[in-house]
Amino acid sequence: MNLTIENIVLVGSLLLLISIIAGKTSYKFGVPILLFFLAIGMLAGSDGLGGIQFNDPKTAQFIGLVSLNFILFSGGLDTNWNSIKPVLREGIALSTLGVLLTALSLGTFVWLITDFTIYESMLLGSIVSSTDAAAVFSILRSKSLALKTNLRPTLELESGSNDPMAYVLTIAFLTLVVNQDQSIFSVIPMLLQQMILGGIAGFIFGKLSKLIINKIKLDFEGLYPVLVISLMFITFSATNVLGGNGFLAIYICAVYLGNQDLIHKKTILKVYDGLAWLMQIVLFLTLGLLVFPGQVVPIFGIGLLISVFLILIARPIGVFISLIFFKMKMRRRLYISWVGLRGAVPIVFATYPLLAGIEKANMIFNIVFFISVTSVLIQGTTLSLIAKWLHVALPEKAKKLTATDLLMTENPKAEMREITVTKNCFAVDKKIVDLSFPKNAIIAMIIRDNSYITPNGSTEILADDTLVVLADKAQAFEEVNRTLKI
Repeated sequence: MNLTIENIVLVGSLLLLISIIAGKTSYKFGVPILLFFLAIGMLAGSDGLGGIQFNDPKTAQFIGLVSLNFILFSGGLDTNWNSIKPVLREGIALSTLGVLLTALSLGTFVWLITDFTIYESMLLGSIVSSTDAAAVFSILRSKSLALKTNLRPTLELESGSNDPMAYVLTIAFLTLVVNQDQSIFSVIPMLLQQMILGGIAGFIFGKLSKLIINKIKLDFEGLYPVLVISLMFITFSATNVLGGNGFLAIYICAVYLGNQDLIHKKTILKVYDGLAWLMQIVLFLTLGLLVFPGQVVPIFGIGLLISVFLILIARPIGVFISLIFFKMKMRRRLYISWVGLRGAVPIVFATYPLLAGIEKANMIFNIVFFISVTSVLIQGTTLSLIAKWLHVALPEKAKKLTATDLLMTENPKAEMREITVTKNCFAVDKKIVDLSFPKNAIIAMIIRDNSYITPNGSTEILADDTLVVLADKAQAFEEVNRTLKI
């Protein structure tokens, strides 16, 4: 079947529906949901039952980049700064030095066992060097896996922040493959420029985005998530134009925004959660359509050998060396090594050699696809089991809720009080969003001049207002009073 304007909406919506239904049942059998999305795309492709002809790496890459924007931004919004702050150094070490060591060790292995040149081998190693944010976020969160001693924030910080390093390495070694006369030292300035500018741009755009979101006055609540989407794409594209790493910029921007008080923040988080899932489905379906299973079968042997080396040797080398200067128990290091999930990101990065037209591009793409599938299938299905074996898992009831969890949950509040705002209060003439109101309390209503107002983040508090405050426990009202400076 050839995709046309007439049938693309029908086919796309049917695939989406099938993916959601299949995903709902997949976890009953312990199979990661993302693998089902990929399998459905393959079944619908040219070698499958659907017979959809799709062989356009450029379109797949565009869909991949757009999807990764949403996935990384959503992951950043959900990242709680108080949770990652204690493990920030470990996370940065894993997402930079760990990625580099994984790429180099795997590239060396590929060079020794294949006829790839050293730069082609390093290119393959770079493409699969990072853990996949979509896979880690979706599997850890869908399994509601409670882990000991900051393991979960470490893993989520690494997976959300290490794609930029893998991207830079991929572009660097692809440049060396295409331009054989260049030396490896010629790409080092580009590596530094991408990471430094990306980090600076992410923070600056985060500050600007907060200012725009809270100062602009939109008439409809539903426009705020749209505003954030536009700011996300501006951050990504402008950073790339400036020569920085757009992936790093949008992740840092999202982490900053996720830890600030924003107008209609709950709505923004919920919309992005849904969009992230949609983009994961679309991304894996598209990559499934792009793959020709008949071309993957011949590389089964070499693909399995490389995948096993990556899981059991290259990934542990990257983890253990990058964490060598940090005090951490061995079982924590082992579990971090095991959660080296590869998913859609390496497959998206593997489209770059295809578009560059290098000689072994098809073989690299098929090997990367095989590695991603085996990683999600082997590691993704065993995360809970390995956590129990290594004694790093906690009972579900022991899992602590983050500030984002508290904001998103619909837990009923146990206490209600009316608080009158006097003219000397700190809160007078200030917007609710600017008060840093406690996460475990909400202003449900404002009584003003014998009328009742349903507030939102942009509502200004006036002198003599009576705030109807709901909180989950009596002690929260002490923090409320400190915030309002009653």
